[in-house]
Amino acid sequence: MANKIVEDPRIDPRIKELFKDMPPSAGARVESREVLLAAMQAMAGSSAFGALFESLDLEGIAPSDGLTITRHELTSSPDGNTISVNVIRPDGNEALPCVYYIHGGGMMIMSAYDPHYVAWGRLIAQQGVAVAMVEFRNSALANTLGEVAPYPGGLNDCVSGLRWVLDNAGKLGIDPDRVVVAGESGGGNLTLATGLAMKQAGEANRVRGLYALCPYIKGQWSDEDGGSVTGNRGILLDLHVDNGAVAYGIESFNAGDFLAWPAFASEDDLKGLPKVKISVNECDPLRDEGVDIYRRLIRAGVAAQCLEAMGTVHGTETFLCCPNISRDCARDIAGFARDY
Repeated sequence: MANKIVEDPRIDPRIKELFKDMPPSAGARVESREVLLAAMQAMAGSSAFGALFESLDLEGIAPSDGLTITRHELTSSPDGNTISVNVIRPDGNEALPCVYYIHGGGMMIMSAYDPHYVAWGRLIAQQGVAVAMVEFRNSALANTLGEVAPYPGGLNDCVSGLRWVLDNAGKLGIDPDRVVVAGESGGGNLTLATGLAMKQAGEANRVRGLYALCPYIKGQWSDEDGGSVTGNRGILLDLHVDNGAVAYGIESFNAGDFLAWPAFASEDDLKGLPKVKISVNECDPLRDEGVDIYRRLIRAGVAAQCLEAMGTVHGTETFLCCPNISRDCARDIAGFARDY
């Protein structure tokens, strides 16, 4: 099967170069979470994505000079499990705006400590803000926490980490009145879900805004969706064989739980959220669901914006293969936290 990234004339040549040796999307939908976890465990450590991302800790693009990085462990609620937050901030004692960042991976895989995420955090921090990257429990493959949990485990960890950052803002050198939540893909899901969970708890005013990049929020897809789902099929992702709902917990999908899959959120559910920015990638199967929730946010009276990065694939900004695109996005996220 041809490499669709390499063949597509819309896509930036630098992205084509990065993914030229990437095998095409493959696989099939599975019946149960147990079958999926066994299959993913069997392939752990052999992923082509893992090897590729190991090469993306780019000091020249995202330098560590002038930054302080500290790792903090804390107890998540209500399960009492241990999670961690990696805080990256410019040197000094000034109380800075903060980007609370949630990594991608479909809520299933990856880690805040993966090299390309640490580099992405450095790039955002170099724009003059603190970055707090949460390590939450994945739903399929364990990260540095050593355990997995279906929904609502990962969301509970993200909310717990956010509250910890807000409660400890003084010690961390963070301005508690300028904390935004951001994340891409599965992290975009958890960004919106964290905002919705804080709203349900009466704490929406503790968060300045939500910045969701290429949010993965629908749960299941088919040819009937049309649009970007079929038009961008197989460009990095093939949603027709996606098993995210099975891994995260099919019960929550079948129940239409908008905290698990924010695409289920009604306008009434969205009312009262802080400002939101949605960023989508032109050549991403997920593009249209990001645009759709933006339109619902606007109808709900939320101060929302949406932007589209032309010539890019899913999550391009975090890969750093197009430095100008990544820097522009990092500046925009930092400006969103500063409330420009």
